[in-house]
Amino acid sequence: MRIFCVIFSWFMSVSFTFSGTLQLANSKRSSYYILIPEQATAYELKGAQIFQNYFQQVTDVLLPISDIKIAAKSNYVSIGQTSQAHSMPLMHKHQEAFSIHIRDRNIYLQGGINKGVLYAVYQFIEDYMGCRKWTAGAKAFVPSTDNLIVPDRIDREEKPAFDFREVYFPVEEDAEYMDWHKLHSLEDLWGLWGHSFDKLVPASEYFQKNPAYFSYFLGERRPGQLCLSNKDVLQITIKTIKKKLAENPDARYWSISPNDELGFCECDQCKAVDEEEGGPQGSLIRFVNKVANAFPNQTFTTLAYTYSAKPPLKTKPAKNVTIILSSIDAYRRQSLTTEPSANTFRQYLTGWTKLTENIFVWDYYTQFTNYLAPFPNMQTIRANVNYLHKMGVSGVFAQGSGNTYSDMSELKSYLLAKMLWNPKIAEQSIIGGFLNGYYGKAAPIMQQYLDVLLAAANEYHVSLDIYGNPINDHNGYLSPQKMDIYSALMDKAEALVETDSVSLSHVLSVRLTHEYTFLQQARFFGLEKHGIFEQAESGEWRVRPGLRERVNRFREIAESSGVKMLAEDRRSLPAYINEWQQIFADGVRSNKALQADISLKYPFSPSYPAKGWRTLVDGTPGYDDYSYNWLCFYGTPMEFVLDLKKTQSIEKISLNFLEDPRHWIFRPKSLSVQVSIDGKHFKPVGVKEEELLSEHYEIEKVPYEFILKEKSTIRYIKVYADNFIDLPKWRFHKNKQIMIACDEIWVD
Repeated sequence: MRIFCVIFSWFMSVSFTFSGTLQLANSKRSSYYILIPEQATAYELKGAQIFQNYFQQVTDVLLPISDIKIAAKSNYVSIGQTSQAHSMPLMHKHQEAFSIHIRDRNIYLQGGINKGVLYAVYQFIEDYMGCRKWTAGAKAFVPSTDNLIVPDRIDREEKPAFDFREVYFPVEEDAEYMDWHKLHSLEDLWGLWGHSFDKLVPASEYFQKNPAYFSYFLGERRPGQLCLSNKDVLQITIKTIKKKLAENPDARYWSISPNDELGFCECDQCKAVDEEEGGPQGSLIRFVNKVANAFPNQTFTTLAYTYSAKPPLKTKPAKNVTIILSSIDAYRRQSLTTEPSANTFRQYLTGWTKLTENIFVWDYYTQFTNYLAPFPNMQTIRANVNYLHKMGVSGVFAQGSGNTYSDMSELKSYLLAKMLWNPKIAEQSIIGGFLNGYYGKAAPIMQQYLDVLLAAANEYHVSLDIYGNPINDHNGYLSPQKMDIYSALMDKAEALVETDSVSLSHVLSVRLTHEYTFLQQARFFGLEKHGIFEQAESGEWRVRPGLRERVNRFREIAESSGVKMLAEDRRSLPAYINEWQQIFADGVRSNKALQADISLKYPFSPSYPAKGWRTLVDGTPGYDDYSYNWLCFYGTPMEFVLDLKKTQSIEKISLNFLEDPRHWIFRPKSLSVQVSIDGKHFKPVGVKEEELLSEHYEIEKVPYEFILKEKSTIRYIKVYADNFIDLPKWRFHKNKQIMIACDEIWVD
């Protein structure tokens, strides 16, 4: 086959050369053409078209593409395995390796099977044409020149540091970004991904008829996990894999992994294996090995996560089994090499390296509960990646916010992509180059902002918990005073790019995280300074001036920045804005208990301190997020005496409790209210009794109301809320207890 995309009638036969350099184009003319193999692969043809496109954008010259040599003295850019490139075989045998050579004024771009040749093309476009692909969803930066010059000799060959490299941020929605930065997507490589037991042996299909297929846990069969010593479970799993292989024969990996919950099997056979292996990871590895042995030409993965994270004592993973070890318990301000909370992860990783060379790590780079919260962990990326490479890890799944925007996701994605290909690359040059290219004239201020934010996080020894929130640090590095400092820097950045709409939009996306922090903290402060409402001289509560407009502006910028979800729990941007509109509409509820005194009998949960006992009398309701504005009691009742500070006539007492089964928060088993004038002699007002509900996972605010039979004059109110002793079977967790959460006591 002969392919001629463009042949110029004025095609020149003499190239422009200088000592040590090679001139590829001058004054919109070039002597070069693009050479492809006679039987070009789809990737080789695509690579040629990409080179042609960017060369034209840079030089305004459209190079012809041909599968034959055009003229004896012509110069060419060889893409892939052309006959002319055979004299320069690819030395690295890795399937994604690539090489760039310039010899005798000709350019040779080669790569391993699949996308290696694309990596060579994009690397040349970036390093020798000056083009950059900063982020997803936008055109690449392309400089323009009348005189494109490159070195007259290049001998460059690279292979990836990690076989698998996924950066799970919005960049995954841009196919060019993925190829340009040599990244993978699990959807392209896995036939079955992640927690897979229920996909292999679905409980909905098998549990009722064959409960023995599932884990025997705490005295009974439960559908949460599989019984891995059951031979039928093995055969069903193998049968399922065969079916899925027929449907997706090109998949590279297949996951055989427990469901995302506890409840591993404790039957006699599984227990015996686990005792030999030092834990339930033993029966898992043996089971996975049996499946892998049935498919010796396939590669299987299994998650070393929660109860399966620890390496087994005896059994090694089969050669076609890859371990995916999670670092989920580690905080993020420090790198995995020094962070104290990562100590167990380091021990487990060391243990797994003694058993196998096939290890991937599932690492984390965002705050899952608040994607837009500031999360300054860029300084750990280089150290983390180098540590994992040094430990022999062969793949990294760097989990971010998926397809929705999150704090500095553009920079994190860019830096991770570069580091996962080559951990030795200079981190500061990558960051500096990105800031200059992405933020334009605002780059120095953006660098200053990153430095100031990190310094503040270090000053307050912030943990950077992936399950934290911006309210926890309202007295620290995200205090209103600190936020004013960051805001002032953003003001300067905006001023520098006010005439550059693209760079301005990028700065505003960063500022979005400050606005989100402000809005979340306003909910927390409520009626206080920095809160949602303020009190007029007349005593009337009103929305703080400018706040409605600020919420609307937040929505506009969030939509333009690609914010779809605000958290891993799928809390959407429209739902968040609607919640704000409801807050404005509800206003401030009158309450005689506002700023009353509270005496607690049992301590509240230190993990969710909110405002301490003042949470119950600050006049601020709770919302869907239990981590603030709710006073939580974990494993203990809630009992307190409220002092109104003076006798008052009241008719009604109300309380709200949260029900959030996903986080093991349930309504109280019983709730009683008593009242007193002197604080010593109490008389009952009423008792509410509850039963645990059937299985559901909706978040609900449960109101309780106690009406006094007749208007009474009282000063003290005693409240007792008892929690259930046992979790329901459908939400059982071996290491959890029921928590109750109350937001306020309302007295009318």
